[in-house]
Amino acid sequence: MMSFLGLNRRQAGDAALHIRVRVALAVCGGVVTAGWLILPLGADAGGGPGQVRAGPVPTGPVGTGPVRTGPGASAGTSFRSEPEPGGTAGAEASEEAARTGARTGPETDGETGGETGGNGAMAADLVLPVAAVGTAGAAAAYAHVRRTRRTRTRTTPGGTDESAVPSDELDRRGRLLLTETDDCVRTSAEELAFAAERRGAEATRPFVRALESARGELAAAFRLRQLLDDASDRLSAEDTRRALEEIVTGCTGAGRRLDAQAPAFDQLRALERDTAGALECAEGRFRALTDRVRGAQGTLVGFRERYAPAAVHPVADHVELAKDRLVFATSRLNRARQALDRGDTDRAALRLRAAEGAVHQADVLVTGVERLADELAAAEVRLPEVLQEIETDLAATDPEAEETPGTAPAASAAPVTTAAAVTTAPGTAAVAEVVAEVRRETADGPRDPLDALRRLVRAAVDAGVGGLPYEQGGPALRDGARLLATSSVAAVRDFVTTHRGAVGDEARTRLAEAERHLERARHGPTPDEPLQGGSPVAESLRADSLACAARPRAERDVRAYGDPYGGSVGDGVGDDHGGALLGGVLAVHVPGESGDGPREPACYGGPGARGRRAAAGRT
Repeated sequence: MMSFLGLNRRQAGDAALHIRVRVALAVCGGVVTAGWLILPLGADAGGGPGQVRAGPVPTGPVGTGPVRTGPGASAGTSFRSEPEPGGTAGAEASEEAARTGARTGPETDGETGGETGGNGAMAADLVLPVAAVGTAGAAAAYAHVRRTRRTRTRTTPGGTDESAVPSDELDRRGRLLLTETDDCVRTSAEELAFAAERRGAEATRPFVRALESARGELAAAFRLRQLLDDASDRLSAEDTRRALEEIVTGCTGAGRRLDAQAPAFDQLRALERDTAGALECAEGRFRALTDRVRGAQGTLVGFRERYAPAAVHPVADHVELAKDRLVFATSRLNRARQALDRGDTDRAALRLRAAEGAVHQADVLVTGVERLADELAAAEVRLPEVLQEIETDLAATDPEAEETPGTAPAASAAPVTTAAAVTTAPGTAAVAEVVAEVRRETADGPRDPLDALRRLVRAAVDAGVGGLPYEQGGPALRDGARLLATSSVAAVRDFVTTHRGAVGDEARTRLAEAERHLERARHGPTPDEPLQGGSPVAESLRADSLACAARPRAERDVRAYGDPYGGSVGDGVGDDHGGALLGGVLAVHVPGESGDGPREPACYGGPGARGRRAAAGRT
């Protein structure tokens, strides 16, 4: 039915296959062990080549003659030899072996030689089978204990009675996990960048791989959430519940993957031992940002003179937010330096992490202003190219349009045999109207080139100009659509990153899906994805639409956000922590404090490890 059901069934099939393999191996091992135990008994009962078994010795009169042993001896007759000089020991050994039923070998020496040889051979036959059974039993017991412990302690639906958890509660838990895991991924990426700057890309490669794997699991969970939002009315209760369980499982797996790497990451970074070096690195980035903030402020002034307010809206408050983060970073860097001078490396590392988080967000905000300047300039270049390409396609659709480019074709115009001929006259008329409108706007005052480009590309796709959305479209349309998607996705990503203390799962879900569609527009679908969505232009527009849907949801969450701490956060010093809380720089509750208590910065890791420095730095 839906793609997530296929993923779920494939995982269930893999689990069933592993169970069947384990059962087959256990049965095979049991059969081999049983045969190993029975084989010596069968050999003793039936005899074997070169081996005789002493029969029972009747207690009749003592006779003379040779001793007969084995199956050839008569059951009712007893033969016992008289001792001869020099042969007493051998006779006694034969008699003892016959009386005890022990196996006799080709030689005996001493009075107890037959008994010792027989019992020793029997014990040797049993040592290996008994050891194998004991080892298998110990391994099975150990595996059972581990499996039981893992089942009891995990937070996925399999760790509890799934039928006892209502679907509404499972939905709520999944949404919370999506937000929490997304925060962990963003924080881990942030600190990983600082570690790479100090230790190099090669040293941080294992942690980059773990982060990418966690991102992949989280992206799959976000995709399921989007599918539920889009198709909830068309899914059965069973399918919905299965998807919710997959969301919880994916988020939990991503968090555990990061948690598993946290100890090794701490050893690599050695923040408590290399506090001075890391502090100098953060201070260097801080100083570079102060100059860039002044440049971004000048860029915003130029925006307001040249472009419409809507064009500047995504970054209108970036400079002020960047200044706020830098003020917070200044305070934390100074306190980190003071703690280091006192020799309190744990507290110095904790305050340094808060400063790094604030510096990183200031960098994101300033970069957003600089990037938008480039995107607006690129849109102004692309706009005439897209206009020309659309007008050419319109002319190919209607021969009369060639005489008056930019005008709407007549309703009775006969289509020509081209890719654009799949459109109808009303569709091309709507495109021609948008073209004329954009041309008027470009001749007037302040404008929004990105919005004009968006209206043109969407009109062309809706009308099927140039065979869109299923065909590739012209190069100007492809580049224009990709520029739109890149700009809108990056703007929402920056907003979520710098406001993640308030933004919930709905905006994050649409952002994650927008990023996925943008990747499909750039590189095509991944091997495990079906080819859906049409051309790169259509994929770009899907990414742009999702990003545009995410932005108002994120802004709504921020408006509803409140600071419950009243400025008394972290170590209780009275500077302004509102921006640090809003941005998620201070995100971890201090261990031992109530849920409404102060917060400290998070670090690389999942939900189980991201607050480890908060505990160490406040002891």
